[in-house]
Amino acid sequence: MYISVLRRAVFGVTQNNNTAVQKMTWNAYGLRLIDFVWLVLSVSFFAALWGHKIAKRLPSKYQTCCLNVLFQDLVRYGKTKQNFKRNDWLRAFDVPKRWFWHFYATSLVWNGLLLAFSLNVALRQHLYPKWLSGLINVFSGSSQAEQQDPHVSTVLLQLLLLSHSLRRLAECLCVSVFSDGVIHLLQYVFGLAYYLLLGFTALCSDRQTKASGPLLSQLEWCHVAGIALFIPASLLQHQSMVLLAGLRIGKSGRVETLTHRMPKGGCFELVSCPHYLAELLIYVSLSLVAGSLSLTWWLVVLYVLFNQALAALLCHEHYIDKYPSYPARRKAFIPFVM
Repeated sequence: MYISVLRRAVFGVTQNNNTAVQKMTWNAYGLRLIDFVWLVLSVSFFAALWGHKIAKRLPSKYQTCCLNVLFQDLVRYGKTKQNFKRNDWLRAFDVPKRWFWHFYATSLVWNGLLLAFSLNVALRQHLYPKWLSGLINVFSGSSQAEQQDPHVSTVLLQLLLLSHSLRRLAECLCVSVFSDGVIHLLQYVFGLAYYLLLGFTALCSDRQTKASGPLLSQLEWCHVAGIALFIPASLLQHQSMVLLAGLRIGKSGRVETLTHRMPKGGCFELVSCPHYLAELLIYVSLSLVAGSLSLTWWLVVLYVLFNQALAALLCHEHYIDKYPSYPARRKAFIPFVM
């Protein structure tokens, strides 16, 4: 009873006389709970991006205040955190940046499981597990009666997410050379939750359109365009990770140093963080695969834009401060723009 009252207060409930199905909507804007989550994340990182820009222009006495130090400690990681002055008690929340591979291992297992569920529904006409179906109903605003076979967009999304996670996991374990850089414990927990949410979002977006016919018969131009963008974007990110690792590896193939050096070559000649640009392009490709008009996935893209822009800006500022001869023509994130 209390849950029912809460749903009425938060979501708003409309009754359908024919099916007696309760549908949850976010006011008059048509936002579902999953959309609202991504919107909040997007706005949060947009605020963090501008918060950092504003903090950089404040007098030094304000830049060293406790609130700004705590804020910077939460948004910085890796090399951008090494020379950042903070209290010793904040270091108690540091975990190794090399634990990044945990994110992709989690994503690989989770998205592999969700893909197995989707294929089981599509090929064997089984239902999703009740716990998963219940979560989808709540976050997508649909009902048990509206369950349907997975759309080809959902299966393709899951396949691309799986391949992306597998590649990034392999790069973390076999390509990247991690120093003693750290990330905040909250960043680590958020990273794990993020990849769980991402795979789940693919299933929620499945309720936006109805599947019609076998999976292959549902293929459209947006799926081809998305895959056509996903491949070069992934190659760009891989090339960037190889170039970054090469800064610490000698001609013998062995690690020579763990210090940070100024990146050169490839798209590093245009921007300081082409791997972050590639990440944005990868998510644009996923949005195309989702059907190009999916509000949910464009909100995901918006979140990635602000998240990666903040990370790129911090790296760009680090390079400028550390290397007096850093090329002025290089932008932080997007060539010739930012």
